[in-house]
Amino acid sequence: MGAFFGAASKRDVVMDVFFGVDYHSHLGTRRAGMVSCLPEGGFKKEIHSIENSPFRTRFENDLPGFRGTSAMGCISDSDPQPLLVRSHLGLFSIATVGAVNNAAALIESFSHVGHQFMATSSGEVNTTELIAALINTQETLVEGIRYAQEQVEGSLTLLVMREDGELIAARDPWGRLPVLVGRNHEGYCVTFESFAYGKLGYEDEHELGPGEIVSITADGYETLVPPQDKMRICAFLWVYYGYPNSNYEGVNVEVMRYRNGACMARDERERNILPDVDYVAGVPDSGLPHAIGFATESGKHFARPFVKYTPTWPRSFIPASQALRDRIAHMKQIPVPELIKGKKLLFVDDSIVRGTQLRETVDFLYGAGAAEVHMRSACPPIMYGCKYLSFSRSRSEYELIARRKVLELEGEEGERHIAEYADGRTERGRCLLRSICEEMGFDSLSYQSFDGMLEAIGIDRRMLCTYCWDGRE
Repeated sequence: MGAFFGAASKRDVVMDVFFGVDYHSHLGTRRAGMVSCLPEGGFKKEIHSIENSPFRTRFENDLPGFRGTSAMGCISDSDPQPLLVRSHLGLFSIATVGAVNNAAALIESFSHVGHQFMATSSGEVNTTELIAALINTQETLVEGIRYAQEQVEGSLTLLVMREDGELIAARDPWGRLPVLVGRNHEGYCVTFESFAYGKLGYEDEHELGPGEIVSITADGYETLVPPQDKMRICAFLWVYYGYPNSNYEGVNVEVMRYRNGACMARDERERNILPDVDYVAGVPDSGLPHAIGFATESGKHFARPFVKYTPTWPRSFIPASQALRDRIAHMKQIPVPELIKGKKLLFVDDSIVRGTQLRETVDFLYGAGAAEVHMRSACPPIMYGCKYLSFSRSRSEYELIARRKVLELEGEEGERHIAEYADGRTERGRCLLRSICEEMGFDSLSYQSFDGMLEAIGIDRRMLCTYCWDGRE
């Protein structure tokens, strides 16, 4: 996915942006960049790969070259950015987050005017460069941002910084991602994760609505385009991607996860399917709070039968090679034999997407002497690849274990019954669970229900994007 952090102040904000971007490292794994408006004019910009080294390590040696009372930076899961763009709209820096599903058609639309795009190393066009080109077709930056958002099929949230230091932030028209403004006594910042600016001494000031565009300077913020009424913020933010300290639409991530686990345990107890286990545990790290809620509600002991060794590899998905990612994930799993050998264990994971690493985890637990391994997913079966934020990005939906199993069980006919397969209370749903258990080696499997997940989030379900579960746009 990705994220950005920008600040405008009466003092130098380089360190705020440095730490603010670093606090979003959980949202991107490929590229990162920083830009500052230099006091003498112009920009200072650096972009680095973060596939094999964290943001902080890659950029700390660049800090002496950055100066300015306005700066921005981003974490990206795709192309290098922020970019510097010069056009009739002036010189500006831009970073984008989202998914442009009609990129090829948009690029083709520029062919009649002879516009040329620089190709990336993969031969593709940098998405942020494409968005900048769309913006530059209009008379003002704000008109250009609105036009670009209208043209994109998918989602588009972005941050622009002018040469005079003004920041312009635009939330996706459907509010797929959060954008928040923080304030301290010297200026303002704008970002995704509220905890990031809280740790830097900023307080909550404003949460942009869907499609809202704001201008931010050291003196304050101003709404340039008011928000629209309808919202579809991604529910997966609370389930997995959001950082525990953050709040979206007034709902804290960690609190939601406790509540979510409790809802799961309550449902199993009411359905009389709660297994007799020695310990409830979470698959580290994001599965832990869901498991705490499950253990508390079920009355079972909470434990950590294995932990992740993270000092040298803080994220298992940094390497470009899938084989290396899988190997590192395996090497990071350090067992606590006293909590595994001969024990019946129930694990809660945030989600089950492809299931590759989870199968290795189960084999690892049985290899360490577990008597039983029961698995719970903190969200319903993922049936559709995300087309708005690439959260569950895949080359084919049949890479998703639940969707693949539907095809194996019933062929094309199963496509007509996805909703039934996603519901563990139906015959098709139970069949799906049995089939995954057989492949993965679980003693039992259950998914959080769709209604239970929405209950745990606690906001109007019409405001939530749930496309990866139900395919509804």
